[in-house]
Amino acid sequence: MRIICLYYVRIKGLTLVANVNIRVEDSLKAMAENIFSELGMNMSTATNVFYRQVVRCKGIPFDLRIDDPFYSAENQARLMKTIDGYKSGKSKPIVKTMEELENA
Repeated sequence: MRIICLYYVRIKGLTLVANVNIRVEDSLKAMAENIFSELGMNMSTATNVFYRQVVRCKGIPFDLRIDDPFYSAENQARLMKTIDGYKSGKSKPIVKTMEELENA
């Protein structure tokens, strides 16, 4: 998914209004619009709510995280220890063929 923002400003009363154009997968947009509709909002209102929350929180208003255990601090430390062992020569990788792995 690629997001492209194009801004231009028009005067609406005394308030400046910017138009933002983004590219989103059709299916994602449709699902989001259905949810916004159930909440009594259109896409523009939902986007404004998001922007206001960003300003209020001074950041993204929800957690951004990777729940994959591969990226856990414990696993990353273990991987770094293994890599350090290879680099220093204290340990060597175990090399096996697919046949050896399948018969183990």
